[in-house]
Amino acid sequence: MPAIRPLLPQPPGTTSRFALFLSGGGTNAEQVLEHLGKLRDMATCAAVAIVTDAPETSRARELGARYGLPVIEHDILAFYLKNGETRVSIATPRGQELRQIWTETLRAKLADIAVDFGVFAGFIPLTNLTAHLPCLNVHPGDLTYRKDGRRWLVGLHTVPIERAILEGLDHLRTSVIQALPYTGVGEDMDNGPILGLSPEVELDLAGADPAELAECLARRPAKRPREGYGDRLDEVAKLNQERLKVGGDWVVLPRVVLDFGAGRFGLGEHDQLHYRIGHKWHPIETVVYGTDDKEVVFAEP
Repeated sequence: MPAIRPLLPQPPGTTSRFALFLSGGGTNAEQVLEHLGKLRDMATCAAVAIVTDAPETSRARELGARYGLPVIEHDILAFYLKNGETRVSIATPRGQELRQIWTETLRAKLADIAVDFGVFAGFIPLTNLTAHLPCLNVHPGDLTYRKDGRRWLVGLHTVPIERAILEGLDHLRTSVIQALPYTGVGEDMDNGPILGLSPEVELDLAGADPAELAECLARRPAKRPREGYGDRLDEVAKLNQERLKVGGDWVVLPRVVLDFGAGRFGLGEHDQLHYRIGHKWHPIETVVYGTDDKEVVFAEP
């Protein structure tokens, strides 16, 4: 059998350390911390810091105080404004250059904290911190769903949910991936190994007609307004985003963090994802996590 490269090499008898990254309300991070707290000494990893790009508007300080964790603040909006940009974006070469500088500064802030991996729990900025530190990312879409050979439910904000709605799907799932460096090409935004999927969460159109929602997409401007589109499709997608957070994110993310922290995921030949059961590695597609169980989806021979 080819050698397996653990995504997080974990020496026996050690507890891995991770930092939680958040931009807003921090409910996903809170669920991870609550789950670890219930396990106490049985947890395979430990949170050692909270990182935020929005110190004045996120709940990072509140959660840090509640759980006794240091908070690392690196305000991305203030950074862009200071450097002459009115919008936080990587749509231009200048925006991409600033993001790299911002990321390097963040790396320096993390240098004094010995972390083995990061958890993006509602962390908005795309950052190539992932090139230097294994990072998990929670994503509001089933990344195993493919169209024309590509992962289809990808993108920022509510785009994955809108695509699921317009595809006529009847349910949603949350994915947790190992985030890979972003090159600036849209299709590689959510291209990391799919470590876990949540249970299915029923999609609720809230009485909207599918044809009406498709028309909303056709009428939209080419550039997304800063506050969102504000149409019926946007409204329905945001409703389902909140439902998916509770039934999807809060179920799968804490459990993937535990398995990742225990060194259960690895890559084999041709970057085939593997999962360790006992002392044996198995090629898999992903793992579907429930509140009380999990199903390992083994890869076809």
